This record gives sequence, C-alpha cells and structure tokens, in this order.
Amino acid sequence: MPWWAVGLSVMATQMSAITLIGTTGQAFDDGMRFIQFYLGLPLAMIILSVTVVPFFNKAKVYTAYEYLEKRFDARTRSLTSFFFLISRCLGVGVIISAPGIVLSSIIGWPLWLTVFAMGLTTTLYTMFGGVRAVTWTDVRQMAVVGVALTVVFIIILSALPEGVGFTDALRTAGITGRTNAIDLQFNWNEKYTLWSGLIGGLFLMLSYFGCDQSQVQRYLTAKSVDEGRRSLMMNALLKVPLQFGILLIGVMVFVYYHYVQPPVVFDPVQEGKLAAEHPEEFAALREKYGEAFQERGDAAKAFAGDPLARESARASYIAANDEMKAVRKEALEMVQEGGYKDINFVFPNFVTTRLPIGVIGLFIAAIFAAAMSSISSELNALSTATVIDFYRRHFKPDETDEHYLKMTRLFTLGWGIFACIVALFAANLGSLIEVVNTFGSFFYGSLLGVFVLAIGVKRATARGAFWGLLVGIVTIALLNNLGWIAGTWESWTGSGALHPIAENLSVSYLWYNVIGCGVVVLVGLLLSGGKKLK
Repeated sequence: MPWWAVGLSVMATQMSAITLIGTTGQAFDDGMRFIQFYLGLPLAMIILSVTVVPFFNKAKVYTAYEYLEKRFDARTRSLTSFFFLISRCLGVGVIISAPGIVLSSIIGWPLWLTVFAMGLTTTLYTMFGGVRAVTWTDVRQMAVVGVALTVVFIIILSALPEGVGFTDALRTAGITGRTNAIDLQFNWNEKYTLWSGLIGGLFLMLSYFGCDQSQVQRYLTAKSVDEGRRSLMMNALLKVPLQFGILLIGVMVFVYYHYVQPPVVFDPVQEGKLAAEHPEEFAALREKYGEAFQERGDAAKAFAGDPLARESARASYIAANDEMKAVRKEALEMVQEGGYKDINFVFPNFVTTRLPIGVIGLFIAAIFAAAMSSISSELNALSTATVIDFYRRHFKPDETDEHYLKMTRLFTLGWGIFACIVALFAANLGSLIEVVNTFGSFFYGSLLGVFVLAIGVKRATARGAFWGLLVGIVTIALLNNLGWIAGTWESWTGSGALHPIAENLSVSYLWYNVIGCGVVVLVGLLLSGGKKLK
C-alpha cells in the first residue's frame, strides 16, 4: 500500500464518529482544553518511526504479539493479545454507539436497532474485503469527513447574527474559559493539562500506535519501512490541527446557541418523553430556562459592546449561564435518577435541526464514513489477532491459508455482534471521546510496558514480562476503583479512613498509561533478576 493511503487509514482508524460527535460535544461543554490530549502525539510518531516501524517489518510477523513469543514465550504472547482483544472490543463498541445515537436522534428508531444496523453493515464488508478493502475505503471516507467538517464550519459562521464575526464569537466563548486551550498547572486529578497531554498522552499514543494491532497492521501493509514511517509522520503533522478544528466547531456551536435558544435536553427522544410524562414540571423548567437564556444573551451583548461595563456584564453572564446549567441538570435528573448524560446529542441535534437539508445529509454521510472506517479497522484487527494468536497458535496450527481466511471472516462476524452489544451500554456513559480513551488507558500503558521490556531491556525474561503485565493491569484496576473500594470499606466497617487515601491517590485517566507502563517495567525487571538472554 502507498504511504499516503496508509497514513490516511491510520488517521481514519483513530478519527471515528466519536471524534465528530464526542469531541464537538466535549468542546461545547468544556471548551478547547481537550486539545492537550493530543500534544504528545507528534513526539510519539517520531519515536515510533525510528524504533517500532523498522523493528516489526524486520520481525516478519502478522500481529505485534507474535514477536512476544519469539522474545519471551507463548504464555506472554497470549496474555498480551488477550488484553488487546478486551480493550479493542470495548473501544469498537463505543465507536458503534456514536452513529447509532445519530440515527436514533434523526429518525426516532430505538438505539438497539440503529446500533445493529450500523455495526453489522460494516462487519459484512470487513468480512469479505479484508485489510486492503478497509484501507482504500478509509481513504475515501476521510475525504467525505474533511468536506463535511469544512462545510459545517462555514455555515455556522454564516448563521451568526449580522455584526457578530469570528473574533466576537471567540470573545463570547472566552467568558466561560472555553477558548483556553492550555492549562499549565501540574495536577494529577485534572484530566487535561499541558503535562497530562505531553506525558500521559505520549505514553497513550506510543502504546496505541506501537502496540495496538489495529495500527500496527496498517504500517505493516506499507511498501517499505520508509513508506511506513511517512504514514506516521503524516499523522504527526496533521492530527493536532485536525482535532483543533473539530473542537473549534464545538465551541462555535456553543456561541451559536447564544442567539438561538438551545433545547433543555439535546436528546429529542428523551425531551419528548419528559414533555409527555411530566408536562407541568417540564413546562416550568422550560420557562425558567428561557428566562436565563435571555439574561445570558443580554449580558453577552453588553460584554461585547461596552469595554467599561465588561466586569459587571461578565458576572451577570456567568450567573445566567450557571442558571441554565442548573435547569438542564434538573431536567436530566428527571430523565434518569443520578443524571442522564446527553452531551453526545449536542452536535447531532444542532446539525439536524439548524442546518440546511443537503448539509444534514452530508453530515450524516460523514458520521457513517468516520464510524465505518474505525469499526472496520478494529474488527479486522480483532479477527486477525484471534486467528493468528489463538486459533492457529493453540488449536489448528497446520491448516491451509484458505481455512484461516474463512475463520477470520467468522471471527469478524462474532466480534461485530459482540461489539454491538457493548455499544448499547456505552451510549449513556457520558462523553464518548472520554469513554473510549478511558477504556484504552486502562490497558494501553501495561501493554506498552511489555513491549518496552521485549525491545528495550535485554535481560528481561518471560517470567518478568508475564507477571509484570498482570500486576500492571491489577494496579490500574485498583486506581480506577479507589472510590468504590473506600465506599465499600466504609459500608462494611463504618470507618471512612480510606477516603483520604483514595483522594490522594486518585489520578486522571491519562496518567494510567504512564503508571501502567512503569509498573510493568519495574516488576518485569525485579522478577527477571540478573538472568541474561541466551
């Protein structure tokens, strides 16, 4: 495959419908801070181009995990591939949920029907086309996504009231800090800072692009090592600007809703249910919401108009904006006890209710293109790893290529169905872009640690790598559930002694990648002792 096709396929695999739906919703809710998540990516691409790309090409393997048996043993290979399968299946389930949400929002179908319609359609062409079909389809799908994003951005700007330009829009968004892209504080608990992006993001990207079969198999299809490197450097140059543009669209949607009243609940199905089941309460909330919206709009105009009155206008704006958020929270509590999360419906709702018909169709095409490019790549990687690392290695080692191809197609179908089931549970977990990366961060740091031992530590042994991986995964599981452990301990003993410890040890998910990798390498070195490779 040519380097530019591989590069676009790598980008398309990572930029799923979650990027279009979850990232824009994240920017609407939280601003540009999420861009820091990607700051470690360019450096990761450089490191991998120098190290992993030539290494895996020279190793002559189908999957990244095959090498681990050559370096360590079959047990380490199988365990690493097993954790990859879990992480990718969870990830592809979240990816399928995004277009399912769009279809459900647009035509009112139940979510389970839209999820299976989207997931199984992509599964079928992946079954019969393989990695070549996946790659060339990715190239065309990236073109559709690029055109759609450009058109939507231009239309949002043109839809702003006369006299409100791009600079004015950014100034309005800046009142609530949504234009603040960089946070210099060093805080373990803060999800998105310069340091979590540069360090935690670096480890996440090293693992994703260097150890994840869905990415490794991309540059293994390149014509040469140099072309594989070029495909990664293409991502290093284009990925951050692309994500910045997508986040900016989400911020502009936030500004647009200063001039047109947004819905109280962005999920039209749930908003309709509220209006039908709680007509009086919901009508009162709507009226309160409309009053706060009017106050916020007046304050925004005052802030933009008179520089001398900006401080008082800012205070009025923030108070009205907080009131709108409080009303939304109350409405979402009525949808579901504990709070319903509709952030993933923000951008689909905007597009389908505020943009011209033709643009709606283009956006829907972009959603499906982005979703299918990622779903197909992940399913292909899942089936390849299943057949090569488990079926051929442990059950049928001497069958023909035709037999393995047939089994790969069957496993693709199986993984597709299973991922659709996961998607049904993922839709309501919050911002999809955060959900999918949290799932990945649970495993990726530990997987990276195994490959660091394999490639970079000559004295590392199979025993050290195997137990290091297990300890790394368990460590992250404990970190991720510290609050639950402290709460359970208190319910059993009546003592809240563990809560301060849980708070002090709590870290945001990006740091899981650093901690997981560090734990695996440290345990691997300790258990390897002073033994040398033969």
